[in-house]
Amino acid sequence: MALPEHLQRHLEAGRSLAAAGGYRGRFAPSPTGLLHLGNLQTALLSWLAARQAGGAWLLRIDDLDTPRNRAGAIEAIQSDLRWLGLTWDGPVLLQSERRGIYHSWLSWLRRSGLLFACRCSRRELADQPIYPGFCRKAAHNWGWQRQRLPSWRLRVADDDPHGSGDVVLRRADGFIAYQLATVIDELSFGINDVVRGADLREALPAQRSFFAALGEAPPRFRHGPLLCDASGQKLSKREASAGLKPLRDAGLDAAAVIGRLASGLQLVAPEARLSATELLEHLTQPAINAVIS
Repeated sequence: MALPEHLQRHLEAGRSLAAAGGYRGRFAPSPTGLLHLGNLQTALLSWLAARQAGGAWLLRIDDLDTPRNRAGAIEAIQSDLRWLGLTWDGPVLLQSERRGIYHSWLSWLRRSGLLFACRCSRRELADQPIYPGFCRKAAHNWGWQRQRLPSWRLRVADDDPHGSGDVVLRRADGFIAYQLATVIDELSFGINDVVRGADLREALPAQRSFFAALGEAPPRFRHGPLLCDASGQKLSKREASAGLKPLRDAGLDAAAVIGRLASGLQLVAPEARLSATELLEHLTQPAINAVIS
């Protein structure tokens, strides 16, 4: 089935941005609370990669999972980034303002026969690293059954080289899935290089499978290290959850925090003090790329 004209326009706009040349990256936090130090380390690394390449760096807020959003978090994210000197290009992109686009994609995918209704519970799939296809051949009842809706899965080819299994694009609670919104946004905004935390490496197969199903090339996905302590051990979620406030309350300024984050990435010596711009001038692209895999 042919892609509707308005969705085709979104793709063409993204292709034009990407074809214009140059690096187009983004940072995409969820407003579930304050940015923790791991988020800030990833933001710094993503910003450095974009700016060293002379490219654009967009700020996207992944706020579709509304029950988990926290009041004031979007404003706090922007304030923290500005305080650190990590400025972005263009307006802030809110996924919540793009729900109509995501639902249009879902509607087209469903009419094209690329989706199927899945009623498997999390318990049924708990020991399955890849979705085993239980509902692939079931009757496509998209409505309520036993007081619950189905999730909507992308029918991924059996010979898919990415090994993702069938990807959830709409959750059983009715929310747009992370994988769909992320892929559509990368295409719509011409994102060609993504630097994110290593914890999102597990999302890569599903996203690559969805790009392939759409016949579109994915960005280059790269992953920065997780936040570690001085001995190289990954911080616990509780240790990493403290954001900028404790550091600022202790009297640290932006230069001290940038130095601490960059030292954690082994880009500068411990106790270094420098602004984000000074750090950028200090580094070469190979030095930044050496931290990303």
